[in-house]
Amino acid sequence: QVQLVESGGGLVQPGGSLRLSCTASGSDFVINDINAMSWYRQAPGKQREHVARITSGRNTNYADFVKGRFTISREKNTVYLQMNSLKPEDTAVYYCNAVQGGFVNYWGKGTLVTVSS
Repeated sequence: QVQLVESGGGLVQPGGSLRLSCTASGSDFVINDINAMSWYRQAPGKQREHVARITSGRNTNYADFVKGRFTISREKNTVYLQMNSLKPEDTAVYYCNAVQGGFVNYWGKGTLVTVSS
């Protein structure tokens, strides 16, 4: 089992920045067996969508709507999402995801990001 805990959400003005963190906890075997960690988001009334992903080999990919603005990184069992040039349409609950063993998915409870003046 992997537990994921997100933090770092909050209210920010358009054009501002936030850094989200997600820390994974569990046995050493399970943590070392995580293949990839990702961030997803879900805006009110919309489906959850993929934002960014980083593999155990530190390969990354991003949704087109965040390229050039968001950066995903990972240090040990924590994954970060640096969000710059935030827009009102980035307002959503941001969820952390971890894939263990190639097919077991774990989710955090989410952290709310609100971009508003």
